[in-house]
Amino acid sequence: MSELGMSLAALPQAWFATPIGAIALTLAAYFLGVHLFKLLRHPSWCPPVIIAALLIAAVIALLPIGIDDYNRGAAWLMLLLGPATVALAVPLYQQLGQIRALWKPIVLTLPLSATLASCYAVLIAWLLGAPREVLASLAPKSVTSPIALSLTQELGGSTALLMGALMTTGITAIFGVEWLSRWMRIRDQRLIGLALGINGHALGTVRAFEISHQAGAFASLGMSLTGAFTAIVLPLVWHLWA
Repeated sequence: MSELGMSLAALPQAWFATPIGAIALTLAAYFLGVHLFKLLRHPSWCPPVIIAALLIAAVIALLPIGIDDYNRGAAWLMLLLGPATVALAVPLYQQLGQIRALWKPIVLTLPLSATLASCYAVLIAWLLGAPREVLASLAPKSVTSPIALSLTQELGGSTALLMGALMTTGITAIFGVEWLSRWMRIRDQRLIGLALGINGHALGTVRAFEISHQAGAFASLGMSLTGAFTAIVLPLVWHLWA
């Protein structure tokens, strides 16, 4: 009987360690997150992705499932992050005329914005005495996940801490950009979308597409250019500073 009980207890762990189990859990959490997001009347501070992440964390904590088991089962989902990012070229192409008309302000604005987005968190953490691993985990927090994960591994940071920083950054950027745009009476959806993409990476881009297709396209542009700029500059600055 004891062996049977141990076998039954190990079933959830074995199930969620498979791709089918991990994917089923991920999709169920996401669709439930979307439903709760609608019930809460679309709060900008709590997007469906955050709700889904909290639900998955609760399931892993309550059931005998290890985070490593879930990661193994859902590993192939990480492979889709890259193609999903590349697919954002479609809305960019559709707004190519608008982007060409604004290429000068974009080129002048983006390097400074991307630098500030990376530096302010690292500077605060450094002043508070955070160790090198924490600083390396916070430095890529404003770029999209595929690039941020590669940068964190190169810099010697923690993936778990990075993911938390990415979530926090995305939520804060959405709330901050929308609040500032209302306070400053900014109505240009191109500017709002670009700010969401630069500061809020994928979460900000998703929110921008909810505003309009134009805002989403400029958010995709901001996210892509911020990722490319950070991927080139951050390792060089980091190794020189270290």
